[in-house]
Parts: sequence; C-alpha cells; structure tokens
Amino acid sequence: MDRTLNTGSLDLAQSRNKVLRNTYNLLALSMLPTALGAWLGMELHIAGMLRGSPLMGTLIMLGVMFGLMFAVQRFRDSSTGVFLLLGFTFVMGLMLSVTLERTLRFSNGGTLIAMAAGGTTVIFLAMSALASSIKRDLSGMGKFLFIGTLLVIVASIANIFFQLPALQLALSVVVCGLFSAWLMYDLNRIITGGETNYVTATLAVYLDLYNIFVSLLQILGIFGGERD
Repeated sequence: MDRTLNTGSLDLAQSRNKVLRNTYNLLALSMLPTALGAWLGMELHIAGMLRGSPLMGTLIMLGVMFGLMFAVQRFRDSSTGVFLLLGFTFVMGLMLSVTLERTLRFSNGGTLIAMAAGGTTVIFLAMSALASSIKRDLSGMGKFLFIGTLLVIVASIANIFFQLPALQLALSVVVCGLFSAWLMYDLNRIITGGETNYVTATLAVYLDLYNIFVSLLQILGIFGGERD
C-alpha cells in the first residue's frame, strides 16, 4: 500500500516537473518570434500607423490578440497549439515595437531597455521562488486578479482619449504589480498541478512577463528618459 502511494506521488511530481520544464523551454522559444515581431514592427513603423487612429488600431490589435489566445486554448492539446502560440508571440512583438520605438527616442533608450529586461528577470526569479514556497490553494486570488485586469484594460482604453501622464504612470505601476502577482499565481498553479498543459501555461507566463517588461519600460521612460 505504502509502495503504491509512493509510486503515485513520484509519478505526480514527475508530471508536474515535466509541465514546468516544457513551459520554460517553450517560453524561451517564444522569445524568438517576439524579437522578430518587434524588429519588423519598428522597420514598418507601426507606431506611426497607430498614431493616426489610436483607438481603431488598439481595438484591431486587441481583437487579433484575443482571437489568437482563444485559438491557442482551443488547440492546446496538439502541435497546432504550439504554432499558434508562436504566432501569438510574433503579434505581441509587433505591439511591443510601439513601446520600444518610443523608448529608443531617448538618448539612453538602449540602457532603459536593458534595465527593464533586468528588472523583469529579477521579478521572475523572485516570483518563482515565492510560487515554489506557497503550498496552499490560490484559486480565490485568481478571481481578484481577473477583476483587476479588466479594470486596467478599461482604464487603458479610456486613457487613449484623455492622454493623462499621471494616469499612464499610475497604470504602469499597477500593471507591474498586478502581473507580478499573476506571475506568482500562474507559476504556483504549474508547480502544484493546477495547470497540466504546458501550452496554456506558457501562454499565461508569457503574458505576465510581457506586461511586466512593458510597464517597467514605461516607468523607466517617465523617470529616467533623457532627451538629446
């Protein structure tokens, strides 16, 4: 009886470790289409295109993003889901080019990008350690995070019209904190077996890191951006 329980526990631990390992591997791979999308977006000057009609451009990009997210969820159990995920990260790279182009207008833009990447890495390591140490069920936390995310999306769309620097700064700070919490929550679900599909796990962790990186870039640009 004890041997059966031990074998079952070992199999469960191996399964969770496999999901976590595959998630990290796919997450690393997803950085390639993200970088390609960001480069292409800057070459095509997508920021300029969106500036002409910011609301319509934002809604189109959000429509494509949510459409691909739905498709990834739909095909998460097949190789198609992996390719859709990589396509999604390419689109996110195109969106990222807007923030990168804005940051590179500063004379120290390259330094700001490196600092944001370093900050994102530090947050990732910290949240990974925290997620590993928490053993209790965090499902209740997910509901509050979801509501917070919806409020941030609404406020971000509203600020397209208001263009308030103070609101933009507040949103960036909130997004950084909110998605740091999401990152801990999502990693904890993988570690504790709440998430058993590495494709959807990668999608969740990727979105967390993406939003943390962008919010850090915006905060650093506001406080540390230097003009020539």
